[in-house]
Amino acid sequence: MDGNSLLTALALMLVIEGLLPLLSPAAWRQVFARMLAMSDGQIRFVGLLSLLAGLAALLWISQ
Repeated sequence: MDGNSLLTALALMLVIEGLLPLLSPAAWRQVFARMLAMSDGQIRFVGLLSLLAGLAALLWISQ
């Protein structure tokens, strides 16, 4: 993977991340309110699941 691919992936991530606040700001607020109520361990677990899902997707795409 070259630098251009990495920047393209980051740009696409920002586009996807921006969809929820653009289309439904109230739902976006609710998501963050729920996250604020979570403990550090729960947030870490969600982060771990997200990381593993991303790695699995990368492995699947690369084959």
